[in-house]
Amino acid sequence: MFIFGDAMRKRLYPLDELEKIPGTTVFNARRSREAYHLHKFCMSLMEASNRKAFKADERAYLDSFRMSEAQKHAVIDRDFNRLIELGGNIYFLVKLSNTDGWSNLKAVSSMTGMTPDEYAAMMRAGGRAPVEGGDK
Repeated sequence: MFIFGDAMRKRLYPLDELEKIPGTTVFNARRSREAYHLHKFCMSLMEASNRKAFKADERAYLDSFRMSEAQKHAVIDRDFNRLIELGGNIYFLVKLSNTDGWSNLKAVSSMTGMTPDEYAAMMRAGGRAPVEGGDK
C-alpha cells in the first residue's frame, strides 16, 4: 500500500545538496528541460539518413532543432564537457560520438584531456581520486 501526502514529500536530505557533489554535474529535471532539443537531436542520429544529413552539413542540420547557440557550438566542437554543462546526458550524447565513429572510451577520455590509452590505464589503476572542495 502506498501512502501519499506529507510522508511522501519528506526527504532524507535537501535535493539542492545534490548540486554540491565535488567533481560531478548531476543530471536533474532542470538540466533535462534545458537539453530537451539537444537530446532530440542526439536521438535523431539513430537513423542512418539523419546521420548522413548531419555529416553533410552539421550546421544546417543543427539549425533544424530548437537548441541554444551554445549547445550547437558545443556539438560542432564535440565538447562533451560543455554539452553536459548545458544539460546534456551522456546516454544521449554518446549517439553523437558514435556518429563520428568514436568508441565510448574515446568519448569519455576526451572529457578528461587524456588519450584513450591514458584514460584506460588510469581506470585500471583504480580511477581518479575524488575532487575535494569544488563544484567540479
